[in-house]
Amino acid sequence: MNTKTLTTDDHSRDSAGLQYVYPVISRRAGGVSVGINLNPNNACNWRCIYCQVPNLKRGAAPPIDLVLLEQELREFLHELLHGDFMQQRVPEEVRHINDIALSGNGEPTSAAEFLPVIELLAKLKHELALPEHIKIVLITNGSFLHQQNVQQGLRLMAQHNGEVWFKLDRASRAGMRLVNDTGNSMERVHKNLLHALSLCPTWLQTCWFMLDGKPPSEQDEKDYLDFVRGLAQDKKQLQGVLLYSLARPSMQEEAPRLAALSEQQLEIFAARIRAEGLAVKVAGDL
Repeated sequence: MNTKTLTTDDHSRDSAGLQYVYPVISRRAGGVSVGINLNPNNACNWRCIYCQVPNLKRGAAPPIDLVLLEQELREFLHELLHGDFMQQRVPEEVRHINDIALSGNGEPTSAAEFLPVIELLAKLKHELALPEHIKIVLITNGSFLHQQNVQQGLRLMAQHNGEVWFKLDRASRAGMRLVNDTGNSMERVHKNLLHALSLCPTWLQTCWFMLDGKPPSEQDEKDYLDFVRGLAQDKKQLQGVLLYSLARPSMQEEAPRLAALSEQQLEIFAARIRAEGLAVKVAGDL
């Protein structure tokens, strides 16, 4: 196993030498996030221009070896709780487990085994007597939330301190095509987000950054604020917005065109979102 000390700037998927499980230090949470990578084939149905996955390709998650995933996760959680991994590789001030996060190198809900994976996480939380505060976090582009197996997974997550982080980087079809390289309509995004909100506590996760030396436009901001204002009219309650910028380099061809916004720039937009009655957490990198 790699013995290098973990930092907030290193989100390597092979940092523990495992196929599905990898630890990271979460800047947002100030603790260890146990990542679950259901896309070790680097395949995703979107291609976000800021994505840090090398050799990203279009596609879905491959078949998941649930036996291997359980073995890796059970042994790694035991090591975090009872071994010397924390002492050897985690800075003292963040030596606690904050969450188990389904993220990785592509869209996790594209895995046919998504529901059995959530069932496995719930089982291990119980069997290993993990502290109740440890969340199960799903980081998703939301494009599969109309599927019954995914919805069942979200229902189960909600019973085990689950949380959905629903990607919304732009709130127009043109903006999503530019930033996420997807042809999704805003109607579909809205419908899938309503599914999430009805099933599990949900945050919007928004990456706001410079493109070709320019920050998001006034129109981008207006589209976004109009979208969240519409959710209030639906009487669907978001937990809030996780607003962040870039901290690690993109591995996509657009990388030279991208740059991070300053915390001050993020805070200005955050204030406009808060004026709509939403909580906002601002971080340089989530």
